[in-house]
Amino acid sequence: MSAAELARELGISHALASQHLRRLAAVELVELAEERVRRGGRERRYRATRDSSVAAPTCGTPLVAATLAHLLQERAVRRDPEDASVTVDGELWVEPEVWERARQRLAEIGTELRDAARSPRTPGTVPVAISAMAFRLLQAPPADTGQQDP
Repeated sequence: MSAAELARELGISHALASQHLRRLAAVELVELAEERVRRGGRERRYRATRDSSVAAPTCGTPLVAATLAHLLQERAVRRDPEDASVTVDGELWVEPEVWERARQRLAEIGTELRDAARSPRTPGTVPVAISAMAFRLLQAPPADTGQQDP
């Protein structure tokens, strides 16, 4: 999308959309997809970088988590109650190989959906939402029970 298209889609000013796109480009979450002359000016259209949703350096940070939580709340209001959905949550202990396979499959799902994405309101498409953070946890310190974990 161009900054103008993004501004219309999000209901924000063109200047704000342009600023966001520049910042996203600076951290390589979006890239310039094409530049074309339009109405005597240059229109820059951006797309998400190939690995932006699966390997971004900021993935898993508290700021990303807060942003996703906010987006989830906004999107949940728009959920189609007639359509099937999936909700998954867990803090689990698994073998490293199980974790790696699951992480890779989740990355593949994100890539598949991102690669299939079309411009908003393209005929024959439906709007969907996906938000996921999957990461290995540090072991929490044992509870102060006076005993050590085995």
